[in-house]
Amino acid sequence: MERYINNYVIVAIFIILGILLPVIALSFGRLLRPSKPTEEKKTTYESGNEPVGEGQVRFNVRYYLFALMFVIFDIETVFLYPWAVAYKQFGLFVLVEMAIFTGLLLIGLLYAWKKKVLKWNSI
Repeated sequence: MERYINNYVIVAIFIILGILLPVIALSFGRLLRPSKPTEEKKTTYESGNEPVGEGQVRFNVRYYLFALMFVIFDIETVFLYPWAVAYKQFGLFVLVEMAIFTGLLLIGLLYAWKKKVLKWNSI
């Protein structure tokens, strides 16, 4: 029992050090850095050119839904590849499970298609 407690103590020490060391390093950096903010330092940097307009401009990100769809189907590939490699070992039960998994993802794709998420102009 004592051995198990020692293992947890070691893990606790690593967690504490993992939290304290970055906090201490960042605190020292903040205390020791020179701080002389001027108007020129506060302006946004535009590749050496004079700033034009506001530094923070809101713009419509039109590709986030495509990125979400990519992530979903990328994860599907991660799950399907090991199954396809070892298919002969698993048999019919795992084939049915993968068919259900792929069917659910296909339903999600059809839903996105129906909502016109996949059209660039509809966002």
